[in-house]
Amino acid sequence: MPEHIVFLTGKLAERNLRGVLDELAPEEFTYEVVRLPINVAGLMTADFIGRHFERGEGVDRMIVPGRCRGDLDALGQALRLRIERGPDELRDLPEHFGRQRKGVDLSMQDVQIFAEIVDAPDLTLEQIFARAQAYRRDGADVIDLGCLPDTPFPHLSEAVQALRASGFRVSVDSLDREDLLTGGRAGADYLLSLKAESIDLLDQVASTPVLIPSEPGDLDSLQHAIDLARRRGRPFLADPILEPIQFGFTRSLLRYQRLREIEPEVPILMGTGNVTELTDADSSGTTAVLLGVAVELGLNAILTTQVSPHCRRAVREADWARRMMYAARQSQSLPRDLTDELLTVHARRPFPYSSEEIAQIASEVRDPNFRIQVEEGGIHVFNREGLSVATDPYELYPRLDVERDGAHAFYLGVELARAQIAWQLGKRYSQDEELAWGCATERRPEDLLAHRAPGPTLAARRKRAVRK
Repeated sequence: MPEHIVFLTGKLAERNLRGVLDELAPEEFTYEVVRLPINVAGLMTADFIGRHFERGEGVDRMIVPGRCRGDLDALGQALRLRIERGPDELRDLPEHFGRQRKGVDLSMQDVQIFAEIVDAPDLTLEQIFARAQAYRRDGADVIDLGCLPDTPFPHLSEAVQALRASGFRVSVDSLDREDLLTGGRAGADYLLSLKAESIDLLDQVASTPVLIPSEPGDLDSLQHAIDLARRRGRPFLADPILEPIQFGFTRSLLRYQRLREIEPEVPILMGTGNVTELTDADSSGTTAVLLGVAVELGLNAILTTQVSPHCRRAVREADWARRMMYAARQSQSLPRDLTDELLTVHARRPFPYSSEEIAQIASEVRDPNFRIQVEEGGIHVFNREGLSVATDPYELYPRLDVERDGAHAFYLGVELARAQIAWQLGKRYSQDEELAWGCATERRPEDLLAHRAPGPTLAARRKRAVRK
């Protein structure tokens, strides 16, 4: 017998839910829609469900709205029923039922992240340690201490030893022999970067070198450095050097491909900063492409930086990108529908409802509370008095009749600003929720076991109108 699922909803969403389920036309389960005595489905709680839902015979599972708050495990035990939260938007139910991938394992990756502290000589030990901790939280595997040309770094040895004593793996990044010797003798795990001319440093330190060409673009000299490291029986990484766009970027990519072809087993590192830092484009997309190249070519590590303001989340973006690309490679599929963390500016499905569907919902509203929804044509604000649509919130304000209602004016100002940003960028907007910016912002997971405090969306003490 196929599984029988009950979908709980409220008055305003019932019609749309039935339409979605009719289109889904599942063969693996049967279903019924149960409307509880509430207008907005997302406001129902576990306690509310417990008071108003009566289980019938033959029910195997219940799906409640994604924003339903409360302890569903306890409710399920009381009802002797398996209960789960569905998606926040009912239009996403097809994805929830596997039309697209869900529950993908993004815990795996095979590309190390070296995160460079580029101005380490100018920082105190406390500042270096704080930066290292932040990079590690964002996913860095190795903390790279960047040395500056003609700049003394008197506390280099102390910085290496302090970081390693705290469990960090450390690399020292310099072309100066004395910096590299100091870092290596202090116990640095890696030295960036050695050429064939400086490979003799390996005879004095135990650090693993990152090898680079003697001259930019010279793959033969990099191969010579590789041969010298092999003769010493030393592990190493090789870096053909990624060049900036318009200054040899494409040719440098081909060098990575060529090195992988002639050295299938050699560990390779790619520095991404020449592209992310020197291109005025959102670094999340640039990083995703570069990590796609790294995973496709079987590279072993990247070196990234967070210098330019638009690259302030480069380490975190690289961490998400390496996991996404690894999962795509393992499943032999496109890097789609795996995570939204790198969709920092846009959403793949920003507008779940059409203007006609929103108008239908608005026609069924019988209370004075404002609802806000966004679709491709603009921002929709409605209550029982009517529906108003605009692309500029300033056009809406004269129609809302909140001039003498400061609480609602403030609330609508906040929500309409979010709605306008979502409409302009093509992001998903959900009333009373912050916009999602992927890994570009730090956010705490929402506690769905906790109940929200009453807010300004409660009914006003006087009649408000939305004038058409």
